[in-house]
Amino acid sequence: MNLLLDSCTLIWLASEPARLSQAAAAAINAPEAILHISHASLWEITLKHGAGKLTLPTTPRQWWTEQIAKWGLVELPLTAEALLRGNELPSHHKDPFDRVILAQSLMHDLAVVSPDESFPPYGVRVVW
Repeated sequence: MNLLLDSCTLIWLASEPARLSQAAAAAINAPEAILHISHASLWEITLKHGAGKLTLPTTPRQWWTEQIAKWGLVELPLTAEALLRGNELPSHHKDPFDRVILAQSLMHDLAVVSPDESFPPYGVRVVW
């Protein structure tokens, strides 16, 4: 299964895996799972870390690199199309990072692993 991890899902996977639902943990750990992560998440994580709202055990650069290697994550770059599609989505959800993640999920046919209850109205598959 092709999965796109929400920012909080990656953070919890790395630091507090008990916060993941059973369904999310099972999907992530399934042998056939291909895990993707958006550069929108990288941007969100670096901004929150810089603002003192997120503590990481190392620098964001080192932490990100370690998570990519540890979980075998496929990085989804921020593209003009993802940014434009995120902007064109209905305004149920205001968070710009989540809107890009939603757009990328739709563009690449990926299920999103997220506890965010505002994702399903966008027609994306959500695992939680």
